[in-house]
Amino acid sequence: MSELKTKATNASVEDFLNAIEHPTRKADGLKLLEIFKEETGMDAVLWGPSIIGFGSYDYKYPNGKTMTWFPVGYSPRKASISLYLMRSHEEMKDELDNFGKHKRGKGCIYVNKLVDIDESVLRKMIRETYQKLVG
Repeated sequence: MSELKTKATNASVEDFLNAIEHPTRKADGLKLLEIFKEETGMDAVLWGPSIIGFGSYDYKYPNGKTMTWFPVGYSPRKASISLYLMRSHEEMKDELDNFGKHKRGKGCIYVNKLVDIDESVLRKMIRETYQKLVG
């Protein structure tokens, strides 16, 4: 297996978010920073050039290999906001059914803007995922 390309960096999360040109995407990115910090109690870390992660844990592959990754995070991409909550969609089925407008990808949840989703449900998913993986 090749080495993971996306790793924690020392780059400024605030500089990254403030450089976003689209005003709604920038505002949503800054609001998510506040939400994730409140729910995890952790500072944000930029993973690679565009993913904002909170905390870290050792993920174990079925083959026994491990990697360090973040339990929860997001990326305010041009097309949509990618939410990374390291639990299966099945584990979060009840929450996702009440989450609001979103699409599900293999490893993330896509939302167009924060007004489309229920913030209290997002906070619950962040909190429960973080506690399950980090304790």
